[in-house]
Amino acid sequence: MKIVFSRKGFDSASGGGPSPIIDGRPVSLPIPTNGAPHETYSALGLGEAVTRASRGKLGPQTACHHDPMFLDDGECLFGQCGAAQSHLANRGVGVGDVFLFFGLFREEGGDPHHRIFGFLRTESITHLATCSPGEQAALAAYRHPHALTPYGRNDAIYRGRGRTAANCDPALRLTVPGGPVSLWQVPSWLQQTGLTYHDRPDRWLAGNRLKSVGRGQEFVSDLGEHPPAHEWLERVLYSLER
Repeated sequence: MKIVFSRKGFDSASGGGPSPIIDGRPVSLPIPTNGAPHETYSALGLGEAVTRASRGKLGPQTACHHDPMFLDDGECLFGQCGAAQSHLANRGVGVGDVFLFFGLFREEGGDPHHRIFGFLRTESITHLATCSPGEQAALAAYRHPHALTPYGRNDAIYRGRGRTAANCDPALRLTVPGGPVSLWQVPSWLQQTGLTYHDRPDRWLAGNRLKSVGRGQEFVSDLGEHPPAHEWLERVLYSLER
């Protein structure tokens, strides 16, 4: 079994700053994009939040890449393409594996930090270059951006049970107290199972801390049958679902 730490939403490069924490709940702002057929922040009920988070650089009518997409029935649709999708495929990420979506957040008056804000437990993968027109149309009916306009031949949509966090449980925070944002507190087993893009020994520090890479979207760890890793994952999923 594998978990994927999947970086999503606003940051200093995409959007200009952290996503907000509103009434104790992390609200991940999708990254801005260009025009139709993408949704606007207003259509997602995020117009005011994006205006404040971007300090007026973006507004309610700005188009955004609505992905991952969390549905009302407790499902999640997540698209990936290009080199990032190749990385997932090359690491064997598939049915049964779990994406832990994280991003940069800040509560008003608080410090910016990385935290996990949602999950997807993969139940199916649709490869848009080879799926039937009916399969693509069914996904496009949700207005998922990858189904509306596939991004080349290496484009896939992962689907399964998923939801976003309803609170700011400390168990979901990655950044150590006081920062910097790229310095994470991680479970002790993670160095043993490994994390892609984090092979350099000098990234792993005493006290179960990790200097995370500045760029990259999908970081994969193969849990195998490692009991502490599975126990940690179940605690994280419980924190996300309660």
